[in-house]
Amino acid sequence: MNQSEERDKSMETANQSSIYWLILWGVVISVIGVFLRFAYDDMTLSIVSWVILFVGAFVACKGVFKILDAK
Repeated sequence: MNQSEERDKSMETANQSSIYWLILWGVVISVIGVFLRFAYDDMTLSIVSWVILFVGAFVACKGVFKILDAK
């Protein structure tokens, strides 16, 4: 494969809408975690909200790394 074909394939992979939906869902999950963090001052809810926040951040980072690794 020459450089132009490789670049075009990388661009197609990076522009897939499923990757951007993955990032969007990660951000939404993180926002829910942040909201729960400030909703009520309870130790259990606080721990659950931190877990939800980190899961959302992980999902969003997974989408970003899919874009960066598009080769």
